[in-house]
This record gives sequence, structure tokens and C-alpha cells, in this order.
Amino acid sequence: MQKQIASRRNPGALRNRLNASREVAPVSLPNCRLIKGIETGSEDIDILPNGLAFISSGLKYPGIKSFAPDKPGEIFLMDLNEDNPRAVELRISRGFDLASFNPHGINTYVDRDDTVYLFVVNHPHQKSTVELFKFEEDDNSLVHLKTIRHDLLTSVNDIVAVGPDSFYATNDHYFSDFLLMFLEMFLGLTWSNVVYYSPKEVKEVASGFYSANGINISPDRKYIYVADVLDHNVYVMEKHANWSLTHVKTLQLEALVDNLSIDPHTGDIWTGCHPNGMKLFYYDPENLPGSEVLRIQNILSEEPVVTRVYADNGSVLQGSSVASIYEGKLLIGTIFHRALYCDL
Repeated sequence: MQKQIASRRNPGALRNRLNASREVAPVSLPNCRLIKGIETGSEDIDILPNGLAFISSGLKYPGIKSFAPDKPGEIFLMDLNEDNPRAVELRISRGFDLASFNPHGINTYVDRDDTVYLFVVNHPHQKSTVELFKFEEDDNSLVHLKTIRHDLLTSVNDIVAVGPDSFYATNDHYFSDFLLMFLEMFLGLTWSNVVYYSPKEVKEVASGFYSANGINISPDRKYIYVADVLDHNVYVMEKHANWSLTHVKTLQLEALVDNLSIDPHTGDIWTGCHPNGMKLFYYDPENLPGSEVLRIQNILSEEPVVTRVYADNGSVLQGSSVASIYEGKLLIGTIFHRALYCDL
């Protein structure tokens, strides 16, 4: 699992990792429409089994474009059972610092008593915390339960809950300072990792990534999937009783793989990807970052099937970071732009 740190330390290595010269042919879907009210990102999306979709919006991330740098982040809710679903901002309980709210990866956990917990990666004042909320469906609100901080949660990107107050989280960089983060990326250091957190125990469970990004869990809850965005791949890790992880296999892809969503019925992995990371980090209105959605079927088999379901040059959707499905519909989110809702 641990890679050679210096293996790709050459002048073209960063350009290669960012896919600087890659272009993709467009792939369209029927009946796509942009979601009204989402203008400043929909970085992560998590859909409950009943069709309620949570969307994190307004991420401010070092080196990445923001259309509203001074506006606090938000969590939106969409009911995908409606014929024409709309995004509604969820109210957040008093006492939570909304002014510095900077939401990143999110994940839900439904407890045995049907309580819905929402875990939100937050970056207030360029720090990393995990905020735990309880969802109150009656009045479309989130009740803030606690803020989780830990020395091992340094540069958190995404999260997958495995209990009402326990989770796995990815750190996308070793450093949290912007200049050191860039240096880490430039040098190709594989110091990024995955951490397991519970109130009783916190530990590193996987390491050696260029930039561990999206994370999710298989429907049978036996495997953890981790996207390494700068290595263009998805790792399959077996989860053990003591919460440790062991590497099973790696699926190499062409795009920069961001967040991972799982079809609860088939186990297929859906991911929002960046066709060309250079366009993302060096934003040019004349040469927009595009969007790409991949579907991965049978990842545990000898020959997984990877399908490019959607691709756009940025004219419709810029910087896709997540793709989640529900009942034949696809919801595509972005780091800093709009959100798209399509028929499959």
C-alpha cells in the first residue's frame, strides 16, 4: 500500500496527475435541468433510502474557485420523490457558528430508532472539524449535537459514518497550511491517509495516498472504498472487526476521481470526476473545468465494468465532484458551481 514517495518526482509528474492535456468527448443524458437556487456548489450529496437528498454547498477550498467567497456554506434538502423537486435550505439550530460554516463531505447515518444523523466535514477558519447534526424532518431543520476535533483529523475531505458517532474520514493532505499543501502536491508526497474515529478510539487505518478524497462503504458493509483523486483510482479495502482496513485491490481510472456514491440495490459505485484537474486549479472563464460521471459495476470482480455516463466541457456544469442516483434519476454536484438533475 505504501508507495515510493519519490517515484514520480519529475517536472511533468504534477501535470500528469492533473491530467493537464486531457479532453473528453461530451456524453449527454435525457431531461437534464439545473437545480434552481444552487449557484455556489454542491460538493457532496447523500440520499436517504426514502429519497431525501442532502447537499453541501458553498465550499471554500484553498486554490479552488469560489463564486461567493464571503457567503457562509449551506446544507440543502431535495425530495426526489417529487415530480419537480426543488432545493430547500435546511435551518440549523441556534448556538452553531453559521458565519464560519464551510461544509465539505457529508454522510448520513440512520439509527435503529430511525433517527437520521448528518455528519458534515467543516472547515471553519481553514481548520478541519466534523459536525454532527440530527435531522428534524417535521420542520426541515438540523439540530447541532457536537463538534468533533482531533489531532489525526487535520485536512478532512470526506466521511462515511459507521455508527451514530463513529466514522471513517479521509485526510486529503498531510499539511493544513496552503503553501505546504501545494508543495506536498508538487513533490508527489504520498502522506495522505484514512482515519477511523469513535469516542473511544481514533487511529490511522490506511496510508500512502497522494490525496485520499471520496470514501464510502459497500451495501453489505464489508468493504470501504477510497478515491485517490491525484492517482486517478479507487481502492477497495476490507473492513475488520477492530475497524482496521486491509487493501484488497486498486481500480485505475482515467479521470480525477472525487466523491463516491453507492447504489444500495446493486452495489455499483457512482463517482463525480474531474476530466482535467489543471483547469480546476487554474480557473479560466475561457477554458472552463469540465464534468464527468463514471459508473463502476462489479468492482470486486476480475473485470469491473466502467461506463462514462455523463461528460460536459463546462458549458453546462463545471467541476463535478459527486454523482448520486435514486429511482432512475441522477443528481450531479460540483465543487463551486451548479447541480444537475437528469433522467437515466
